[in-house]
Amino acid sequence: MMNAIKLGIKTETDAIVFYRQAAGKTSHPFGKKMFLSIAEDEQQHLDDLKCIMEGLDLKVREVLSPLKHIETAFEAHKNDLVSGIGATTDEIEVLSIAMGMEKESADLYRGLLNDVQSPKEKALFEHLIRAEEQHFRIFSNTYSFLTDTGNWFMWEEHSMVDGGTPWA
Repeated sequence: MMNAIKLGIKTETDAIVFYRQAAGKTSHPFGKKMFLSIAEDEQQHLDDLKCIMEGLDLKVREVLSPLKHIETAFEAHKNDLVSGIGATTDEIEVLSIAMGMEKESADLYRGLLNDVQSPKEKALFEHLIRAEEQHFRIFSNTYSFLTDTGNWFMWEEHSMVDGGTPWA
């Protein structure tokens, strides 16, 4: 059990450092906000893991996601983003690394779920799995937006090429 918690603490600590560095290297304010929001979420995970490790009572909360913050920021900057899409190769690479990290974290927590005993620990690891999967979706969506904006708008904004049909 303690090894699972320690491994989770290391994973979350590494993620916080990575996302804060990514925010510092990202040129667009939306990208900075996205990475900092994910870092805050990872900090909550770290705090929860430390709480379990110290034997303190923990109330596992719902996945309080950075998604709402990011959606709000996206809506506010949507036109700016579209006109200035030019993400650097480095920013695209950071998103690709972030997607890999989130997938690995979710897989790790799925494996560790079998190592924990108490219902609170199990609930925490289930929470962490959902959160990391959501982080993956955020990064994947952003990656798609930056690398294939036309298709992203077609699918995310639910528009279809209609060929000029009169009812569209």
